[in-house]
Amino acid sequence: MLREKINTSLKESMKAGDKLRLGTLRLINAAIKDRDIEARGQGKDPLSDDDLLGLLTKMVKQREESAKVYEEAGRVDLATQEREEIKVILSFLPTQMSEAESQAAIAAVIAEIDAHGLKDMGRTMAALKERYTGVMDFGKASGAVKTLLTA
Repeated sequence: MLREKINTSLKESMKAGDKLRLGTLRLINAAIKDRDIEARGQGKDPLSDDDLLGLLTKMVKQREESAKVYEEAGRVDLATQEREEIKVILSFLPTQMSEAESQAAIAAVIAEIDAHGLKDMGRTMAALKERYTGVMDFGKASGAVKTLLTA
């Protein structure tokens, strides 16, 4: 479903002549095809929607890091382009959870799997990724999980 949405948006961008959006969507499709080929080589099925959400989230993080590096190097034009690409990619991701929602979800998962101490951090993060891929920032979540498990 997400794959179809991306392809439909690609066609619409071609018709509209939106070069930035078109270029970004082509980058997304290239990344998807690369991952599909990699999966096929390992005897796996093409990427699911959850896998695609994870891929898109990774692409956003890569662009955020690039934009930061460009700004530090004084290349505001390239940083702006990266941020515009982020906007396009985010349009395919579900709305991110707020800080309070994330905290509540983390606390619920910890209670549900009966996690105690840092030894259960991996299990907790795996459960969170299984349920909240694409809607939770796992970089921030890992810090919150660590704090809750050590408290």
